[in-house]
Parts: sequence; C-alpha cells; structure tokens
Amino acid sequence: MRTGVWLVGARGSVATTSIVGALALRAGLAGPTGCVTELAELRGPALPSFADLVFGGHDVVATPLVKRAEALAAAGVLPGRLVAALADELATVERELRPAPAGGSQADRAAAIVRDLDDFRRRHELDRVVVVNVSATEPLARPHPAHADPAALRAALAGPEEVLPVSSLYAYAAVTAGCPYVDFTPSTGLRLPALRALADERGLPYAGHDGKTGETLVKSVLAPMFAMRHLAVRSWSGVNLLGGGDGATLADPAANAAKVESKQRVLGETLGYQPQGGTRIDYVESLGDFKTAWDLVTFAGFLGTGMRLEFTWHGCDSALAAPLVLDLARLTAAAHAAGHRGPLAELAFFFKDPLAAPTHALAEQWTRLCEFTRRLHAGGSDDQPG
Repeated sequence: MRTGVWLVGARGSVATTSIVGALALRAGLAGPTGCVTELAELRGPALPSFADLVFGGHDVVATPLVKRAEALAAAGVLPGRLVAALADELATVERELRPAPAGGSQADRAAAIVRDLDDFRRRHELDRVVVVNVSATEPLARPHPAHADPAALRAALAGPEEVLPVSSLYAYAAVTAGCPYVDFTPSTGLRLPALRALADERGLPYAGHDGKTGETLVKSVLAPMFAMRHLAVRSWSGVNLLGGGDGATLADPAANAAKVESKQRVLGETLGYQPQGGTRIDYVESLGDFKTAWDLVTFAGFLGTGMRLEFTWHGCDSALAAPLVLDLARLTAAAHAAGHRGPLAELAFFFKDPLAAPTHALAEQWTRLCEFTRRLHAGGSDDQPG
C-alpha cells in the first residue's frame, strides 16, 4: 500500500528525524526501537511497510533537509553516520518539499495546498496520502461564526479575513483533497465543528492532538495508579525545561497557554478532580532539542497520612516523537483503507489530549489500540466514527 506522508513543518526537528528514521529503517541501517507498530501485538499486513512510505511536505523555511539533519546530528539527536549514509535519499525527499503557500486569501492558500497534495499523489501513484501536522504550536484559535458551518466557512475563506489558524487551514485542505489528517501538536487542527462535518462528508478518518512523549506519558501511567488505589492526590506540580525550536515557540505566552492546557487535562479527567498545582514550561536555549521535566506529587493515604512522589524525565523530544509520527501515519492509512471515518479514538494511546477518547489511562488505551489493530489485520472495516 503505497502511502504518502505529507508533513506540515517538514523541515522541523520532528519531521526531519521522522524522515531520517524511516529511510534508515528502509535501508536496514537501524532497528525500529520506539516504533510501537513494530511490536508483535500491533505488527501485521494491514499496515503499509516503511518501504511503502513516500515523504513530502510544506514548510515556511528553506533550509535544505540534509542541512537540518546534519544540525540534528551535531546536536546529538541523530547519529551522524546515518545522515552521511542517507544523503542521496534525503536529497530525493528534498525534491518533494514545497514552500508553504503565502499571499492571497485563505481560500487561495488552501487551493494551493490541495494542488500540491494532488500532484504528490499522482506523481508517485499513491494509494492515499496522510497529512501530519508537526509544525510549531499555535495559540488557541479565536472564535469565528464560520467555524460552525461548512458552507459559511467556505464563503468566509474567500474573503480578506484570516478565518482559520494555520493548522486548521491545512486540515481544511487535507479534507478537501480527500486525505486523512493527523495533528501531532496541541494546535486547533480539525477540532472546529465545520471541519469535522467536512471530514464526515468525505468519509475521512482523523486523529490528534498533541503527541504524548514525555512528562504527560508518565502522568498517564501514574494518575490511574493513584485512582485505583483510592489515594487522594492533593497537589501535582510540574516544571518543564526545553530548548530547540519548540522551546522558542513556547516562550510566547499564548502558545505556552495552549500547550499547558493540553498537558493538564489528563489529571482532572483521570482522577475525577483537579488537584492543586499546575505545569510550567520554560525555554532554556542551551538544552537544544532535549528537555527535562520535574514533577512533585503530594498525596494522602489511609487516615490522612501525607506522602509525596517525585520524578524527573530527561528526554530528546524529536527522538521520542519521530517513531510515533511514523506509527500514526501507518495506522491512519490502514484505517482509511479499511473504511473508518471520523475521530480515531483508538489512537488515543499516542496523544496527550486525544479526540473522542473515553480514557486517559495508558494501559486501557493500549488495550483499545491492540483490539483496533487486530481488526485491521483481520480485514475488518467500519464506516462508523472511530
């Protein structure tokens, strides 16, 4: 199943690491560590192979992909030997990257994105193209009346106003082009009612939001433990320190607020109440593409005895995120091929703030993901919402 993976933010750290990783796996130069879909419980014939994946994408910057990969190698994110060995393959992907459309109305830009997607699909004779947003985090979208209705949205996009945030404009273009959409960021994407209605009209599956790679991954394991042991969490406070492009983006208060909201939701929805405390994200330039999170949890046990838990997470965000991007592209392509439509709640395992998910508990999400992939591999289809 030849599958296009169109990356929004294709020259960013996560996208570059995803591309290098897929090329290395295809060439037999690296193992699939971190790729959930290569575990025995999920691996099977319904998923496109790494050799079936064809990469393209948009970005606002023009730095050649191989230069981005070399910079990540210098920062310790990628092995330098892989970048050198894959230089020709990276140059081939480079030819599939396009500048993000600019100028004109949002309708004009969406039409340009659709043309690029259609050209990509035809040029490579692809069975389908999955659009994955791995661009910088946006501030929360400003409400607009056109967000509620597809017809009103189409009309508004032709005017001079910026009706949609960039992530949602890409979601609109993806749906218009008949492409499933995955949002790996906390940005608005397909959350708007008009866009969800358009995806339903086209019978398209979609997934998101905000890839779960670090501190929130740990929270989704620990919070259910407290709930199941009937321990009262009094406070849960976290400090996140990160550098790189993501850290620089999150230095903006509006983007920071959107990210914090996504990270905090897991506690209230898992525990059934919101403990005291919050999450702070600080930009530390010297950390580069690495991040550190420190959490302090205070809780009460039998007879009110006070206790505490602390943990520290040190990770490389791009190396943690990239295999999940590949997993999501493969799973979403398989879901599309099987006739699934609407939000893929079964992919909640991968997200901090998953769409239509009944639980934030990682173990329960894992069980649902395994059941979903078993159905895909058995040839099961479903024309109902995921």
